[in-house]
Amino acid sequence: MSNTYKSGSHSKYLLQYHLIFVCKYRRKLLSSPNIASDIKRLSIEYCQKHNVVIHYMETDKDHIHYMIETTPNINLSNMVKTMKSYITYHIWEKYSAYLSKCFWKERTFFSDGYFISSIGNVSQEILKNYIENQGK
Repeated sequence: MSNTYKSGSHSKYLLQYHLIFVCKYRRKLLSSPNIASDIKRLSIEYCQKHNVVIHYMETDKDHIHYMIETTPNINLSNMVKTMKSYITYHIWEKYSAYLSKCFWKERTFFSDGYFISSIGNVSQEILKNYIENQGK
């Protein structure tokens, strides 16, 4: 993982996030090694196409954690929505017989929400002191 700042034409940035997707109804769908590995593969495919870097990724029984890095022009809520849709579409293509037993009426996989948190390189206290001491 690189903690070096990136440069754009008019910006310098380092945007890293912890992202979690949870399976709908907390179903233990990621206990299956096949589904879990396909979710990881699809995540990598999506991110490579959309200028998102996955530094770390791991599944638990009912959710997946990512550590991602993005550029400033990416709208995170749109990225999450399309990534979840992309994965869901392709997982249903491959596992529709199994998933239709878990979700009777809807072709879903993940819950509607998600968790996202920025990852900073400095603590809140250090940043507070830096800002407060500007111009002194």
